[in-house]
Amino acid sequence: MRTGRIARFRRLPSFMSTRPGGQPEATTSAPVSAVRAVFLVGFMGAGKSTVGLALSRKLGWAFEDLDDRIQARERRSIEQIFEQSGEAAFRQAEHAALRALIGGLGASSPTVVAVGGGAFAQANNAALLDETGFSVIFLDAPVEELFRRCQEQKLDRPLRRKLGEFRRLYESRRPYYTKAAVRIDTSGKDVEKVAEEAIQSLGFLRK
Repeated sequence: MRTGRIARFRRLPSFMSTRPGGQPEATTSAPVSAVRAVFLVGFMGAGKSTVGLALSRKLGWAFEDLDDRIQARERRSIEQIFEQSGEAAFRQAEHAALRALIGGLGASSPTVVAVGGGAFAQANNAALLDETGFSVIFLDAPVEELFRRCQEQKLDRPLRRKLGEFRRLYESRRPYYTKAAVRIDTSGKDVEKVAEEAIQSLGFLRK
């Protein structure tokens, strides 16, 4: 069952423009790598889903959004899970979905995974990703810009509040995000630029 959030998640935020024609252009020139998956982490508004989709197309890889997988498994939207069952239940569903996703990666094509804003801040999820050895990229930006992007996207986000609370939540999570192997500052960059930087960080292109 697809919810409003699922249907809208691929809409590109205004801070990340694409080339004329809408969706980011796909390229298939990236060499084959032993890397089986790349996980994108970061706070709300960082562009994880948008960049993940562009990155997957450039590499010719599959794309997975963890929030979409959670909603499909639970047959409810993220907002409904929070409202009806609470954050603790959501985190349990999130971990189960992440574990299932990782368990299926060995048999699937290489995959780019966009991970929800709070997932990497959960110790069990971070440990699970650490055990796999997969690449983790932290997409970052100033908190004011992240807040503005969330407002412009007009998506329902259970933990988006006023700027002061938004900032405190970001600051509480950022130490976890910085444990990722790579940090990319997305401030003022379009989706193509961020995706190219991600590819370079993975060693697929020579600088």
